[in-house]
Amino acid sequence: MAMAPMITFGRAFAAPNAGGRLLVIFLRGAYDALNIVIPTCTDFYYEARPTISLAKPDPHDPKTPAQLDSEWSLHPALRQSILPLWQKRQIAFIPFAGSNDVSRSHFEAQDTIEMGQQVAQRRDYTSGFMARLAGVTERQGASIAFTDQLPLCFRGSGSPVPNLALVNVGKPVNPRQAQLIESMYQSHAGLAQSVKEGFQVRDMAFQMLDEEMKASGRGAVTSKGFQLAAQRMGMLMRSHYNLAFVDVGGWDTHVNQGGLTGTLADRIGDFGQGLVAFAGAIGPEAWRTTTVVVVSEFGRTFRENGAKGTDHGHGSIYWVLGGGVAGGRIAGEQVALSPQTLNEGRDLPVLTDYRGLIGGLAMQQFGLNTSQIGKLFPGAPPTNLRLL
Repeated sequence: MAMAPMITFGRAFAAPNAGGRLLVIFLRGAYDALNIVIPTCTDFYYEARPTISLAKPDPHDPKTPAQLDSEWSLHPALRQSILPLWQKRQIAFIPFAGSNDVSRSHFEAQDTIEMGQQVAQRRDYTSGFMARLAGVTERQGASIAFTDQLPLCFRGSGSPVPNLALVNVGKPVNPRQAQLIESMYQSHAGLAQSVKEGFQVRDMAFQMLDEEMKASGRGAVTSKGFQLAAQRMGMLMRSHYNLAFVDVGGWDTHVNQGGLTGTLADRIGDFGQGLVAFAGAIGPEAWRTTTVVVVSEFGRTFRENGAKGTDHGHGSIYWVLGGGVAGGRIAGEQVALSPQTLNEGRDLPVLTDYRGLIGGLAMQQFGLNTSQIGKLFPGAPPTNLRLL
């Protein structure tokens, strides 16, 4: 038999609880936040980026950034997607955010984010922060990773978590084939049950998405990667899952990243449309109690490099959006940008620890107490930015 089983884990049909939903989106590769949420108020930005900077906002020119407040502006590729959320006060941006990992290594920094542990201590690769969140909220059965493999952030959950990539959801496995595959694992009771539940998750997803495709008709469902996956995520989270994680790659822009147009502009434009697709698919009622947090392993250098790109940095700009988010503002501690205030003279400092940020959101979203937050993010007190 040529096919291999897709093993997923956990209860497939647990309904979301009343506390709402949390989706964490990881932009792997370290996106250049400063060309997306842009400090257009400072000449230092234009001096540091002579070829990739974006023009100052001009209300009469839609090809310029959209002004958010007196200091920050939004890339024009997000005018049709994210700007309306800002205007409805359903998204906030948190600059100077990140972790205290200073390795500038994608792999180490990504692991740091997913584990959510104190950097100075020994790393425990069997304990991810999403798994701990599922534990303290008792929502293991309502958790899912929209990924090919179970990510590090969901390792260590008391109840195994399903993972399912949604860009190419295959057809349900033939019942006879499924039975044969399941029989291969009968000698291991726990694994046999996991395989069986994996098929249930796959079949349920295919049935839901196939029915939606037929109902929409005439190509209404986009074929773009993240946009399509995000729409499918919304449909599944609307009725089945409280906690979810997805990663989006391709953000390591060392060479020719572009400004108004180019690689970064294209990717962030698609990403913005994907978030809109997610909000539409999850529906207005569920959207009101859904929080989406967009993170990345680190930021990029404030100055452009010799290849018209940017290199590995430190602080980034995170996003928090949802129907119940107190948005329309730049949140968190900030500092005036200058050569003197940059971290090591090259990139944004981290003033908002991502663990405190997510811990504060989880505390509000799920009604957690300080003891539970201490288990979720040891050594990182919650930060209340009044976003929920």
